[in-house]
Amino acid sequence: MKTSSQNQERIIVPGPAGFHPPSAAQLGVMLPDPGQGLFYGILEPNEEKVMEEVARKMLTSPNATIFPGPLVLWNWNEHAAEKAKAVLEIASQIPEVLVIPMPDYRPKYPKIDPEEVINPNHPNLTIWGNKIEACIFIGVHCHYANLTLKMIRAGTNCCTSALCAEQGHEDAMLTVRDCDAAKLRRVAQVFKRVREEMKIKLPDSGENVRFTGTQSKVHGGKSHTNPMTFMPGAGTASAAAFGHKAEQMQREA
Repeated sequence: MKTSSQNQERIIVPGPAGFHPPSAAQLGVMLPDPGQGLFYGILEPNEEKVMEEVARKMLTSPNATIFPGPLVLWNWNEHAAEKAKAVLEIASQIPEVLVIPMPDYRPKYPKIDPEEVINPNHPNLTIWGNKIEACIFIGVHCHYANLTLKMIRAGTNCCTSALCAEQGHEDAMLTVRDCDAAKLRRVAQVFKRVREEMKIKLPDSGENVRFTGTQSKVHGGKSHTNPMTFMPGAGTASAAAFGHKAEQMQREA
């Protein structure tokens, strides 16, 4: 398969691609090997180039959003907590970024609040509701991430990125694999470098994360917050309180 350095035409691009478009695999997209990434469906030998493109899209697209999933939302082991901290470090480098969680995978019927959550069974509703044109998925179990990415490509114009703990996601426009806490911190540093190269400044207050309307109501009418104030604490009580056990989370990963 050709690589992005050979200037091959992009394969996986923002949609809407229409009802039931062919999967990335049907279009010949292959998962990257360690150290590689996917750049709009094309293998990129240097994963840092993919990280840089993710940064550019998130720094320049309207309503850029991070979607953290259960593997980083729930404090189910020490590694999850470290990854969650790294996700917040990424968020801290993006002015006006939104952070909308995917706390679980059950359908939200009869109605979803798109300013509260995103759900893999109807992710387009959150994308449309917030007019999101670039996003990052982190900490979503792979089978649900694949479902979500296909639906977003089919029905929206959002540029999707997936920072995956496993082998990456071929249906994302941009993907980096093997994203443990150390690599996520590396992504945060790439974001910082790209932001500074683009001369994009962060607010002096450090409050660069923008609340949705629903989030603002929960936080006393505030419009923005500093993501580093949400660092997870010790212990796994938050996961256990919602019935999530470490062995179950690992089995699903």
